[in-house]
Amino acid sequence: MTATDPLRVALVGGPMYDHLYARFADDIKIVVHADHPTLNRRVAEMLANGQRIDVLATHSKYAPSQQQWLHALDDLIAPDVLAPLAPLAVELCRFDATLLCVPRLVDVRVLWVRTDRVTKIPDSWTELLDSDIVFGFPGRESGLFGTFFELVVGAGGSLFDDDLRPTMNSPEAEWAIDVLCTLAARGPSDLPDWHYDGVDAALVDGRVEAAAAWPGGWGAIAHSHHAQDLAPFLYPAGSTRRVSYSGCHAWAIPTTCGDVERAVELVTDLAGRDAHALDATGGTMCAHVDALAAVEPIDDTDRRRLEITRATIDTAMITYPPLARFPTVEDAGWSAIHEALVGQSSPRDAARAIQSAATAVLAR
Repeated sequence: MTATDPLRVALVGGPMYDHLYARFADDIKIVVHADHPTLNRRVAEMLANGQRIDVLATHSKYAPSQQQWLHALDDLIAPDVLAPLAPLAVELCRFDATLLCVPRLVDVRVLWVRTDRVTKIPDSWTELLDSDIVFGFPGRESGLFGTFFELVVGAGGSLFDDDLRPTMNSPEAEWAIDVLCTLAARGPSDLPDWHYDGVDAALVDGRVEAAAAWPGGWGAIAHSHHAQDLAPFLYPAGSTRRVSYSGCHAWAIPTTCGDVERAVELVTDLAGRDAHALDATGGTMCAHVDALAAVEPIDDTDRRRLEITRATIDTAMITYPPLARFPTVEDAGWSAIHEALVGQSSPRDAARAIQSAATAVLAR
């Protein structure tokens, strides 16, 4: 490798992320640019084969499963780089007390509603079920499992016990899957195929009347034809608490990095106020405290969106357990729930399948 060789970076793609990449200079080569599930699969193949990736877009949920391929960052990233970032975000990027990645943004969901079509805003999942509101949510992958997680915990259940053993064959889990099946049945027929962007598109196109949306969906909402009719609200509460499944997008440096010094310089730049401020223009909740505080709302809806999202981060965040194999559990889990959504199994059978799969995964 010569001094003029470009850094090779692997990036998560999507409307809420891509505007940041205009910041990259000519000495950066994008080797992967895809939605997160696809990014994870391609990066795993590349790293397992020893292919060079200098900087990796990852997530605090996924980094533990990638730990064998990641540099520990405690001695590479200067403390003053981390100091301006939200402490909770930095903590989420640690696994076994080791900093595996540097936070980019915090993700939590809020409720968006077409107020021209919905007169009574549901404050709970029960109120949503009792209404005839067409509600959008991801029908596959991490987004589906995350919604299941929210429902279970909000109803007073859990996915794991104190010893991190799966507890997913429970009344709360069965109820959660039944709720998802009920909501999917009154939604568009292609809902089980939706990823995150599909939910946002259905909301702004008027195919659903309410949806669970990440902060990065704000850009599409603000510029849609129905922007004046879309309003944010607190995410629905469960019978015992209001929760939103959360985590941090982040930057990591793989062990296949060909130039650690330049990779550290890039991550340091991406952790700075200017990069975070640019990221926040897409609606994301950047992890840099001062950059986020300086975000100027574009209108009253945006001001309310920021207030609700901050309140959700402060009071309603739930995160994944500290398990390196949790993404594998999640994959098995969403597949079982998806079968129930499309009528191939019952909620009871799906809950049993999730429990069985999770137990098998963690026994390996």
